[in-house]
Amino acid sequence: MEILIVGAGRMARSIGLRLVRNDYQVRIADRDPDSAADLAAELGESASGESVYNAAGATIIILALPYEAAKDLVQSWAEDLSGKIVIDMSNPVDQALDGLVTPEGKSAAEELAEAAPGAKVLKAFNTTFASKLATSETLDVFIAGDDADAKRRLMAICRDADLRPIDVGGLKHARTLEGIQLLQMKVQDQIQGNWSTELTFAP
Repeated sequence: MEILIVGAGRMARSIGLRLVRNDYQVRIADRDPDSAADLAAELGESASGESVYNAAGATIIILALPYEAAKDLVQSWAEDLSGKIVIDMSNPVDQALDGLVTPEGKSAAEELAEAAPGAKVLKAFNTTFASKLATSETLDVFIAGDDADAKRRLMAICRDADLRPIDVGGLKHARTLEGIQLLQMKVQDQIQGNWSTELTFAP
């Protein structure tokens, strides 16, 4: 199965490593084609790099992007995303780690679903830190979404990648997942002065 990861940062690398280690074909897309190509080369022969402006052929798209970038991309890609599984992992936090920047009572994932109503939007991976995800540890991945088949497919991918998927219910619960990660990031910042990766939900 081929999966498109949009973004070439730490989360894209970590998820890409998990996938290629378990025989998935991965496409890396980024606004900077050189960054996409570099990450693809690091991941190996099962990965390829390309421009961020190509959603063609992908049925599963992982948005390894910050909140605003993910929102802008989905708005511009809305028609191309119809029928596709779109996974949002963003954490829409303010710079002070004191609150969420989404509209009151709405998650980033719900905003994406409104922007691309034909897409099957899921919230996942936002509570898992990049360096933990890059290891071979079995980690918990909370998944929220309204499309049961899309969730089943993502849960199967997670199991293949030695992760432990947990279905937390409908997409409305993405609000809770984003709040959980805000708390984790704030605690990390207070304890260590940076966004470290010691906290995780997986024993």
